Amino acid sequence: MSDTNSIPNRTVAIVGRPNVGKSSLFNRMAGRRIAIVHEQSGVTRDRLNAEVIRGEDRFELIDTGGIGVIDHKVAGDTIETGILDQAEAAIEDAGLILFVVDVMRGITPLDREVAKHLRQSGRTVWLLSNKADNPNLDNQGVEFEEFAFPIYNVSSLHNRGIGELLDDVVNALPDIENPTIENPLRIAVVGRPNAGKSSIINRLVKGQRVIVSEIAGTTRDSIEVPFQVGKGESARHYKLIDTAGLRKWGKVKVAVDKYSNLRTEKAIEHADLTLLVLDASEGPTLRDKKIMSLIEKAEAGCLVVVNKWDLAENLTTQRQYEEALRRELPYLSHVPILYGSANSGFNMKRMVDAIEEVSRNVSTQLSTGILNRILQHAFETTLPPMVKGRRLKMYYATQVGVRPVRIKIFVNSPSLLTSAYKKYLTRCLREKFGMEGAPLVLIFNRRRALENDGR
Repeated sequence: MSDTNSIPNRTVAIVGRPNVGKSSLFNRMAGRRIAIVHEQSGVTRDRLNAEVIRGEDRFELIDTGGIGVIDHKVAGDTIETGILDQAEAAIEDAGLILFVVDVMRGITPLDREVAKHLRQSGRTVWLLSNKADNPNLDNQGVEFEEFAFPIYNVSSLHNRGIGELLDDVVNALPDIENPTIENPLRIAVVGRPNAGKSSIINRLVKGQRVIVSEIAGTTRDSIEVPFQVGKGESARHYKLIDTAGLRKWGKVKVAVDKYSNLRTEKAIEHADLTLLVLDASEGPTLRDKKIMSLIEKAEAGCLVVVNKWDLAENLTTQRQYEEALRRELPYLSHVPILYGSANSGFNMKRMVDAIEEVSRNVSTQLSTGILNRILQHAFETTLPPMVKGRRLKMYYATQVGVRPVRIKIFVNSPSLLTSAYKKYLTRCLREKFGMEGAPLVLIFNRRRALENDGR
């Protein structure tokens, strides 16, 4: 329905006034419940992202808070201003805008304001006449033709028209190269001896690709196993690296165990993503803490897999186990924890989904506009502390790398940055972008570095 040449990228943004069903549509299109859905107007305050998989295609979907005003000058409070900022940034980022209206309410003055704003953006816009729960309501959507956007009658509640919409979206978006074909993401499966690392790999690839034995230390070397999720050109490609169980160096007596330890540490160092496998029947140990510290030092993505859960589920609950685990390993705050069993196959499908999510997060490309808006808002909300009579000032931020996500922030003087304020900025970015399991590296440079870069 749309000229594909006018769509510059594969990012799709959902926008509209409050309470028209944007978050419900976001969840329907994403295929899982991500955004909070509530009848109260204004529940969605942050910008939410999800990767939508449709057949052999993938695209980025952005949900935004309801646009209650168009002009910053009349925004009622900082939250309303922030919502407008995020929505405007999403519009700038997106190649395709899905403008959501409520067919039951008809056109409102704010709908007209939003439509005018979207026309001025120069983006391709499709109008979604939501809450068209049955064909009899389709005729009520005719009045929206005055906006001159292609109209889709949909119902997020009854999943009506969503399939046709998704098909048209993927057909309209431009083709994109798949970087994982030539450069697969490296996933190091690590943990203590006999935690079940090889069994998990065999479950994931649905075959006996690596030797599995009850004898601790069966895996002496790091073994690479190709692994693919999805089909066709958009399939994501991985290399699963089975490693020897990391032993305490003080107990390593023979050369072969020494080299096994070194290879495991090297696998962590070069991994894009790590699966830290824990034995549910034993709980975390000092060795697990050491492995987690190696992962943190390597700046690798991480997913914790509590294996052999079938042996522990009658002794504790996942909630109790997770609370204890996060107390023991406090730097796991941003790391997802999954409970499963390689033996029974419990939660293996969810493990694949979690691998996909974290791998996407470590490769996230953040919009420069949104990044700067979020950081500027963070600085304005909580001022940096004074250091020797001076205060840290931010001028500009830009992403400079992925795997891990690296953000360079140009400031007046990096020496004015405190560790507590750096943690605060990291927390603000995670609250907005999520990025569970992905390390976030902030690099602070003096403003003159901006001039040297020619920016």
